[in-house]
Amino acid sequence: MIGDALPPLVVMGVSASGKSSVGARVGALLGIPFIDGDDLHPASNVAKMAAGIPLDDDDRWPWLDAVAARLAEGPAVVACSALKRAYRDRLRASVPDIVFVHLTGDPAVLARRMGARYDHFMPESLLQSQLDTLEDLGPDEKGFALDFAAPVDELAERVVERLQ
Repeated sequence: MIGDALPPLVVMGVSASGKSSVGARVGALLGIPFIDGDDLHPASNVAKMAAGIPLDDDDRWPWLDAVAARLAEGPAVVACSALKRAYRDRLRASVPDIVFVHLTGDPAVLARRMGARYDHFMPESLLQSQLDTLEDLGPDEKGFALDFAAPVDELAERVVERLQ
């Protein structure tokens, strides 16, 4: 693995990019816990998103701090949108060796996936606001991008290979 230990890992991207599915599979392959970052949102954030209201930075800071606190506890894979560089910087401030896996691809695929979901609080109407907010990984950030159109198992295997 990178160095001699597993780095804290964030599978990032917009809603419906497959963060949770890929993250859970990566965690299983590596034998480390998977945490869905959505589970760390306070109820007020979930209610806001469910109502179709985009989160603002003031909503996100406490959530990102909760994600960072969990990653600082030990090796784990967390699904977290981490859309802006500033959000990733916030995570990195607490967890300097964090590695980001950015799931990216065709927005039309995202819209189809969101339209097929019935049990998620994030409505399709917020997809464009996420795409508008998204900032790709910078060349100085530890991490890499993968096309979310590939099958989950293939993506997870690519992540594990890249970490070796």
